[in-house]
Amino acid sequence: MGLLEVKELKVHFPIRGGLFHRDVGEVKAVDNVSFTIEQGQTYGLVGESGSGKTTTGRAIIGLNSITGGSVIFEGQDLALRGVRKQRNVRKDIQMIFQDPYSSLNPKKRVLDIVAEPLRNFEKLSPQEEKRRVQELLLQVGLSPENIYKYPHEFSGGQRQRIGIARAIALKPKLIIADEPVSALDVSVQAQVLNFMQDIQKELNLTYLFVSHDLGIIRHMCDHIGIMYKGRHVEQGTAKDIFDNPQHIYTKRLIAAIPDIDPLQREKQTQFRKSVSSEYEQAFRNYFDEEGLAYSLKAISETHLVALPEKG
Repeated sequence: MGLLEVKELKVHFPIRGGLFHRDVGEVKAVDNVSFTIEQGQTYGLVGESGSGKTTTGRAIIGLNSITGGSVIFEGQDLALRGVRKQRNVRKDIQMIFQDPYSSLNPKKRVLDIVAEPLRNFEKLSPQEEKRRVQELLLQVGLSPENIYKYPHEFSGGQRQRIGIARAIALKPKLIIADEPVSALDVSVQAQVLNFMQDIQKELNLTYLFVSHDLGIIRHMCDHIGIMYKGRHVEQGTAKDIFDNPQHIYTKRLIAAIPDIDPLQREKQTQFRKSVSSEYEQAFRNYFDEEGLAYSLKAISETHLVALPEKG
């Protein structure tokens, strides 16, 4: 059993209308999504905007209500009412948000921002709290002297490091990273990603890494799930996804990755042409009448694909 098991997760949002504001339909933001994350590993959720990847992460941590399915964390189903309060799940599962500019309170000092989870869950004296925050800043590569500064005094990469310091303050077991570098410059992205890998090894963290960038996912993740319209279209190890993509949507995503190696340029061009041709001829065969992906089928021990019913 993995640290986290998500089984047939559903998150639906009602559509209201009419004179009495009644439910007239629903948006299936996440529909029958299942995956498992082992301790110390990184699982990547990839998809275009609106595919449901962020909603999946928010449902796991409890920021979105779960319509159906189960989220089993260390053997306990977090979808059941009251379980989160009993287990203090917020201490074990933390989140790094996408935008370092809006996720930090501009009116608070770094000391208060990083110490907030400590004040919620641990009873420390002011001196102990200050020392702990300084240790956390050192751990994320910032000077302990920064504790009295405000967020606007830092660069984007430094702000994201403050967000990471807040996330690891309670020594969580699982961190949900929601596009943690998408708002940063490319050079700063590499620094933050390498740093996240370093603290993962140091603290034995488990990541659920949400991104639309397959290059970053390839760099960070052991296992990958590709999402489209709230469902998985393909799931497997990084090698399965990048070396042997089966679903047309996955192929299109991989074909869109730029290759800077001039020796591979011709090969990449031919691959893009073949994917484009397959997309035009057989796109409808990969989805049902509603335009949604079919159920996943195993084609190997680690590789699952939403293939057409005829296989």
